[in-house]
Amino acid sequence: MGVIAVLCVFFGAILAMSQAVMMRHHAGGAADLAALAAADHWMEGGTAACAQADRVARAQGTRIVRCAVYGEVSDVRVAAGRGPFAAEVRSRAGPAGPKPPAGPEGAIAPPRPAGEAVGPERG
Repeated sequence: MGVIAVLCVFFGAILAMSQAVMMRHHAGGAADLAALAAADHWMEGGTAACAQADRVARAQGTRIVRCAVYGEVSDVRVAAGRGPFAAEVRSRAGPAGPKPPAGPEGAIAPPRPAGEAVGPERG
């Protein structure tokens, strides 16, 4: 009986963690879609852009916690779920930053010598 009780508690904990992970992914997808919707409507003003983000979030079964539009960039925080399994996710959307000047032969960055480190210097 003791082993069965321990297994029930173990599987219950696994199911609870799975539910939390599922809510996190659900909130993340809805936040991305809402941020894209707000960024797509930035020219209509922040209020209209956030209203569009709210419509998209509600269609996903989530709710907007915070929405702000700074120029062409939208910053949205979305919540999914209730109680102990609630998750909030922040997402930003907007145009890509300025492109660096093109190097030789249309390369984006100048070529690196062979063997040069790609990441930050380590000392």
